[in-house]
Amino acid sequence: MRYLITGHTGFKGAWLSAILKTQGHEVVGISLPPLDDSLYKQAQLEDMFTSECFLDVRNRNVFKKAVLESNADVAFHLAAQPLVRESYRIPIETYETNVMGTLNFLDGVRDSDIRAAVVITTDKVYKNKNLLRGYTENDELGGHDPYSASKAAADIATQSWAASFECKNVAVARAGNVIGGGDWAADRLIPDLVNAFKKGVPARIRYPNSIRPWQHVADCLAGYLALSHLGLQSGLTGEWNFGPMIDTSATVSKVADLAVEFWGGNAAWELDNDPQLHEAGYLMLDSTKSRENLEWEEKLNLESRIEWTLKFYKDFTQGRNPRQLLENQVRQFLTL
Repeated sequence: MRYLITGHTGFKGAWLSAILKTQGHEVVGISLPPLDDSLYKQAQLEDMFTSECFLDVRNRNVFKKAVLESNADVAFHLAAQPLVRESYRIPIETYETNVMGTLNFLDGVRDSDIRAAVVITTDKVYKNKNLLRGYTENDELGGHDPYSASKAAADIATQSWAASFECKNVAVARAGNVIGGGDWAADRLIPDLVNAFKKGVPARIRYPNSIRPWQHVADCLAGYLALSHLGLQSGLTGEWNFGPMIDTSATVSKVADLAVEFWGGNAAWELDNDPQLHEAGYLMLDSTKSRENLEWEEKLNLESRIEWTLKFYKDFTQGRNPRQLLENQVRQFLTL
């Protein structure tokens, strides 16, 4: 089949493209031009795509035309401004990209022959009450920071669009704190750890006791694909969580300790006592709906997620070809 990925030059987009190509599908990409330190650039993924368009998703007419001309069977909308701390610096651009970009995507899908579309939001769409349980798809949405609020708005807009125009082919996927080799985004735990380890200095950790649904990117994307497959078969819609089994021990400090262990050498971390922007202390997802209806579950436990991720970065730092590292881990994952 032919798949459209918006945001294909991003971290998740690169991994999803590699999975689909390994499975023998055609892939079309729409995105901003890749950053120099992106996995897309480092692994030289250009030849994976049947066609590519580099554009701003806020440009409705140009974006819609690209969606229509993709001739895709399935579309994944990943294009976004994805960083919480960056959203404080560029709040208006964050809202424009995440809300209007999503609506422009949906407008293109409505007029196309795309049979199933998945809009990717985040676990941060939920109004965070530091609940000592996982959030379910029926919990209240909200958002303290511009990123979270913009993704909650995009989520609500997608639900409204699907209901208003009787779209039988649009679903929403919510996941967060995805890790894996090749993510170099600023202010994310694993890239921050790796960058410090490479320099031989202790990594500075902001919130060591915070709990997150740490999930390997391949497990997360397997959920998105399962959702799209059922959408093709039955016109499945609605909102779907994709997160690992709830583990209250999965703190930032534990992940950092595991990263130190798997990196080895003089790797270390220390507490960052500088004043910090707001971040939720406890955030987990209840993915029962996806597990029961999509027969999806993660293949990697917490230790394996960190080990796979750190191995990728360490091998890359030692000069291994990132394209080979990506394709090898994709093939390994698909055989689990």
